Amino acid sequence: MTVIDDIPITTMSGGTTSLADYAGKAVLVVNVASRCGLAPQYAKLEELQKQYGDRGFTVIGFPSNQFLQELSTNEAISEYCSTTWGITFPIVDRVRVNGKKEHPLYTELKRTPDASGKAGKVIWNFEKFLIAPDRTVTRFRPKVEPDDPAVIAAIERALAEAAA
Repeated sequence: MTVIDDIPITTMSGGTTSLADYAGKAVLVVNVASRCGLAPQYAKLEELQKQYGDRGFTVIGFPSNQFLQELSTNEAISEYCSTTWGITFPIVDRVRVNGKKEHPLYTELKRTPDASGKAGKVIWNFEKFLIAPDRTVTRFRPKVEPDDPAVIAAIERALAEAAA
């Protein structure tokens, strides 16, 4: 177990979970926003969930209004995700991904560099962090689509690790 497994995550219903609940699984953490121009990525995230969910993979959406593009209540977010995109993966309580009040999970995840070697701030909505079963993290910037070959290859590697 690593430090990221112990960080509490508030669910939309006000309960608490953590990545420890996903031990041995591959998890794609994504900061989502309903009113973002990248919101169509929800459909591709749901496709990943359907394609890989039974193999030990899940997407977890972290709504964030950090870039002023998220709805104001969990109820509105939940309704939007289910009616517009048919989302079945977990969406948790709204979080901040940057700054003094950022969620501690993002504090840890942002230490991971992207493909160009740059770590640090989340630059926009739909930034993706793939957490492998061994808790290594691979970072994908917002414009990298969920079905990009690099994302698929990373998921496949993580699932192969989980099955080993």
